[in-house]
Amino acid sequence: MRAARTLAVTATAIAAVGLAAPLAAATNGPTTVLSGGNSGGNGGGNGGPTDVTVNPYDVHPGSTLTITARGCNRGGTVTSNAFPETTLSGNNNGVSTAVARVYNHATPGNYNLAVRCNGSSSVVTQSFRVLPGRGAQGGLGGSLAPSSTEMAIGGSLVAAAALGGGLFVARRRRVTGAGV
Repeated sequence: MRAARTLAVTATAIAAVGLAAPLAAATNGPTTVLSGGNSGGNGGGNGGPTDVTVNPYDVHPGSTLTITARGCNRGGTVTSNAFPETTLSGNNNGVSTAVARVYNHATPGNYNLAVRCNGSSSVVTQSFRVLPGRGAQGGLGGSLAPSSTEMAIGGSLVAAAALGGGLFVARRRRVTGAGV
């Protein structure tokens, strides 16, 4: 009997951890970070941007884009008609990033962005797409916290479930213990 309980508790714990793992692994940013040397080979110069990527490629008005470029060790700028001019970070590992917020009123369609490194006249362009805006999602959708009444009802339901479970186990124990 004890082995069955132990097995049930262990299985429940493993199921809880297994179901929570995808939530723990979820992130809002890119999951890979490029690393490596600089593109110019001169230990920190700006030879111009290379390998420009946009993540995500498809965005809605008001969403953010992450722009990644190699070769802009001293930073730079990212420009587009879909968002205001954004600063590209500068660092020595050869990978620079910028986060740009697309205008709320951006017209759906294909856009280009231009990346220029500080101290370089070279410009690299990359395309992305603005999707049609989504309408209002009816309902409150978690915009309100639970009221004190809802919290009291929820707490009493949890307490009742715990009490009922405890009584079930205690009664079950007495019945099985009597026959031994």
